[in-house]
Amino acid sequence: MTAGRLIAVVGPSGVGKDSVMEGVAAARPDIHLVRRVITRAPGLGGEDYDAVSEAQFHELANNGAFALYWGAHGLFYGIPQSVRNHLKQGTDCLANFSRKALQAGADAFPNFMVLNITAHPETLASRLTARGRESASEIARRLSEANKPLPEGLDVITLSNDGTLDHTISRSVSLLQPVRG
Repeated sequence: MTAGRLIAVVGPSGVGKDSVMEGVAAARPDIHLVRRVITRAPGLGGEDYDAVSEAQFHELANNGAFALYWGAHGLFYGIPQSVRNHLKQGTDCLANFSRKALQAGADAFPNFMVLNITAHPETLASRLTARGRESASEIARRLSEANKPLPEGLDVITLSNDGTLDHTISRSVSLLQPVRG
């Protein structure tokens, strides 16, 4: 049996990563949507996650609960070890990732690929404003970070999410079809 792929979904804030991931998982029930552990208050919208305090997060990390973890934007994010079981069973897994954790992901998972979702700055600004979680200065800072390069040497699929969500999901599903040998 071929191991599943860990598909790291990345892109700037407001690009629609969570919406695309949910749509892909709905269209492809054979893909596992990874539920991250985050040091964020519960119920803030976006992805479905397990909220923990920073102390709880560090305890989990010290006890080996994560296959991979990182800090970004003042929070900590963890990919649970359970993802390894899905991958061993040949299940592809979608995980929301930070661009700065991609190399560590490639080092940790042998069947690793990146779905890099992009959008024009105007699209991002509109979405960030609409979600209402950041101030104008925070939005400006996020927009200034939107075009950070990805590490070289990774298996990357880049996809624009400037159009309709349905179109982006459809393209994602098509582009993520496993290569048959």
